[in-house]
Amino acid sequence: MQAEPALAWKLTVNVQGLDPASRAAKQATGVVKDSPIARALLAERLPDGRTRRHAYSKWDGAHWILVVLADLSYPPGDETLRPMVEQCYAWLLSAAHAKHIREMNGRVRRCASQEGYAIWYALRLGFANDQTTELVERLLKWQWPDGGWNCDKHPEASKSSFMETLIPLRALALYARVSGDGRVRQAVERTAEVFLRRALFKRQRDGEVMDPHFVWLHYPCYWHYDILFGLKVLAEAGLIGDPRCQAALDLLESKRLPDGGFPAEKSYSRTTRPGLSGYSLVSWGGTSTRRMNPFVTADALFVLRMAKKA
Repeated sequence: MQAEPALAWKLTVNVQGLDPASRAAKQATGVVKDSPIARALLAERLPDGRTRRHAYSKWDGAHWILVVLADLSYPPGDETLRPMVEQCYAWLLSAAHAKHIREMNGRVRRCASQEGYAIWYALRLGFANDQTTELVERLLKWQWPDGGWNCDKHPEASKSSFMETLIPLRALALYARVSGDGRVRQAVERTAEVFLRRALFKRQRDGEVMDPHFVWLHYPCYWHYDILFGLKVLAEAGLIGDPRCQAALDLLESKRLPDGGFPAEKSYSRTTRPGLSGYSLVSWGGTSTRRMNPFVTADALFVLRMAKKA
């Protein structure tokens, strides 16, 4: 795991617990920026700095490249990333995109993970502006009574989606911390209940696993959900100490391998057949139930460290 430069910041700050403002942490962001993974993610940009394919192209569009760079803690303020950020904001704030925002039975049907990630990586990468605040206001306006969001177009749908709610939770938690906006923090606490009242992976009516994909470990999750991603977001939001996280923490701990690492049991990306949906510009360490995946391991160790501190 130490041989993976892209994990330098996660290992320094998230796993070892060093102050993000420390010299070691600042040096680690430089290692991330110069890592083969970061260079590969950015290698296919057009001369104007944007990506050739649509911003939302899975997983080689600007939106997804910025997501994974931000998750690896690529250093903020790199102006070469600005064209991609602007490409994503032009898409999300366009009239064409507005046509996908529909209200049925008093609930806005919206894939809020899109706006959520745009808020989150703008904050993480140092490009937040008035448009970022506009996206925050939209999420607050679209929030469902149970605390989350959903893009289900069936009028009878009345419960939030885990996939469309976790990423807005991540974004709003960061925005609340940076801005000090009490309204947003209240929204965060409401949103967290979508997951906490279900122990992060169990149906309320019978306590059974909601979806088998939720209990398999992945990296990156992109817009998908699993218990590790859920725990990571709750840790970032300062809510990992809630006792309702314990079942998911126990399940995560049960997946620890004899060498102390954690596996990537499934993957949402592939490195073959460029141009097709799901194509990744880089490999994320492969999948196996018996072999440690460094990216999953770094996140799992962060979650378990934060749970012990809580």
